[in-house]
Amino acid sequence: MLEIFDVVPVGEDTFTGAGDGGSRKVVDGTQLLAQSIVAVAKRLPGKAIRSAHAIFTRVADPEEPVEFRVEVTHEGRSIAAAAVTVRQNGRRCASVSVLADVPASDVIRHHAPRPRVAGPAASIAADMPMAGRELRIVDVTDVNDPAEVGPPELFAWLRYEPIPVRADLAKALIAHFTGHLSVSATMRAHAGVGTSQAHRSLSTAVITVTVSFHEPVGWEGWLLYSHESTQVGAGMSYVRGQVHSEDGRLIASFTQEAMIRPLQGEHAAIPVDARL
Repeated sequence: MLEIFDVVPVGEDTFTGAGDGGSRKVVDGTQLLAQSIVAVAKRLPGKAIRSAHAIFTRVADPEEPVEFRVEVTHEGRSIAAAAVTVRQNGRRCASVSVLADVPASDVIRHHAPRPRVAGPAASIAADMPMAGRELRIVDVTDVNDPAEVGPPELFAWLRYEPIPVRADLAKALIAHFTGHLSVSATMRAHAGVGTSQAHRSLSTAVITVTVSFHEPVGWEGWLLYSHESTQVGAGMSYVRGQVHSEDGRLIASFTQEAMIRPLQGEHAAIPVDARL
């Protein structure tokens, strides 16, 4: 995935990248977000990516190249902003707004403490394979199981090997997982509804992700992703989350909006692995 995140310039403002759909024929929206972060970092050398907000409007095919066109909307001495248009075969798949800055010294400082949950050694290994990544979930055996009912929250420990040295790739890696468990956290509070029904009897899709980076990104050991679903209704869910290092630093926060709706009859003819 680090190689996929590392988009290649094909002009001053344009980059190209590949996709990885895993077992599905759909590129994760957060992969496009991660690639956009790297594209802007390359376009604005000398500045650090502070936040990114993505709206996903169309699925991307992992077998086709993806284009990232960066428009720098402001470039000052300390703050810069850019808009990324993500296209495939001439069609827009996502729009990403990115804020970058030159980090300054503290005036004041505080951060939310790491949640007091079981550590990685006491958590349950999860089957969500990706080379170089180990995932363990606190107190939940199978996030896909409709019988796993509990509060609308999930805590996940992740360990990566290698941990990127480049700041843009490290931030891309953090952003990549922000969309992976949010729908599951929402469904967990409702008996008889589970992630295993996604793309089969339920139509689910990540629509927006916003991620903010609070610290110069670097860590050792595990990362803790905390997901809290604060609202679901009218076909959409809202989840807020935090990313803490194992030593307790809050290094990123994120929010996600996702669609959760009945599967429409006309969509049943689409192969499961190609559904949004």
